[in-house]
Amino acid sequence: MFDLDLFEDQSQRVYLKKIAVDTCVSFLARTISQSEFRVKNGKKFIKDDLYYHLNVRPNKNMTASTFWRTFVHKLVYDNECLIIQADDGDLLIADDFQHNEYAVMEDTFTNVVVKNYEFKRSFRQNEVIHLRYKNERLSPLINGLFADYGDLFGKILNFQKRKGQIRATVDMDLVASKSKEHQEKLQQFIDKLYSAIDQKDVAVVPQQKGHEYKEQNNGSTSSQSVEEVNKVTDGFLDKVAMAIGIPLGLLHGDMADVEKQTKNYMLYTVSPLLKQIKDEGDAKFFTKTEYLNGKCIDIRKVQYQSVFELANAVDKLRSSGIMNGNELRDELGREEVDDPIMNKYVITKNYSEVLEGGEKKDEA
Repeated sequence: MFDLDLFEDQSQRVYLKKIAVDTCVSFLARTISQSEFRVKNGKKFIKDDLYYHLNVRPNKNMTASTFWRTFVHKLVYDNECLIIQADDGDLLIADDFQHNEYAVMEDTFTNVVVKNYEFKRSFRQNEVIHLRYKNERLSPLINGLFADYGDLFGKILNFQKRKGQIRATVDMDLVASKSKEHQEKLQQFIDKLYSAIDQKDVAVVPQQKGHEYKEQNNGSTSSQSVEEVNKVTDGFLDKVAMAIGIPLGLLHGDMADVEKQTKNYMLYTVSPLLKQIKDEGDAKFFTKTEYLNGKCIDIRKVQYQSVFELANAVDKLRSSGIMNGNELRDELGREEVDDPIMNKYVITKNYSEVLEGGEKKDEA
């Protein structure tokens, strides 16, 4: 007798793919969602409806953090994401849409669906925020990796299970009917017998004439090891992380060179994505004239170093006259202040000019 349920297609272990994708994408999404999307007008930051929608409540059903996490997940996995603006100003992430591309005309988006609601109108490129993540979709790469890793993962997992498997036989000294009804009753008896032995600390099995239960030793006394299973899982996770651009040390929580890895992650993965969002926002929320007059989106990304850790460097730049106070505040992500002393360049240490021959010039 063969049980078709035993022949499971190992590549259908979708939880392996879901864990890897959700871990990596959520890691990037959490970083992006901590950014502050500020509206800058010249040297001043203003808080208007656009600022509120980008940082507090993009739409009636989402907070800003949830909105940006959803945005990053769709952008990375689907390779593109479309944000439309409703009549009341709400920002909505499209679940599905059709992108109509043209060579010299403006692209359009039709059949836009948001939470099972399909918009009857079409949207022009200048009316939406549309971003592509890479030249090629990430999902075919993940699916290709998953086909191999999922099959290997399933085989290793089943092998580890069999190492500690209890195998038994039931001998029957009788001649019985082979009808379906009799076979079902016999199987129920065997199932109850094994359940009592497997689940109870003390199992008393009734002996019946003509039935004999024997457990077979498969010759393996070693305990079940999960090391090989974890290696396959981590291998698939690492490949997905490399495709997205997340340092493996940060993903696994390694403390060695964590500052260097964080810096590379912010520089080569987070900053380019934020630059894409900024460019698209500048082009769609402001006219050409407004942008040239200093109105733009300024994104303050999450800092991996506090201002207290940068205090010595800030003091050195200020005291050497390289930067004034407001320039330093701008680099630190803070708004400039209307104080004349903050616009002055000062030198608080004695820097002497060296003459030819190595002598120092007398200071005035």
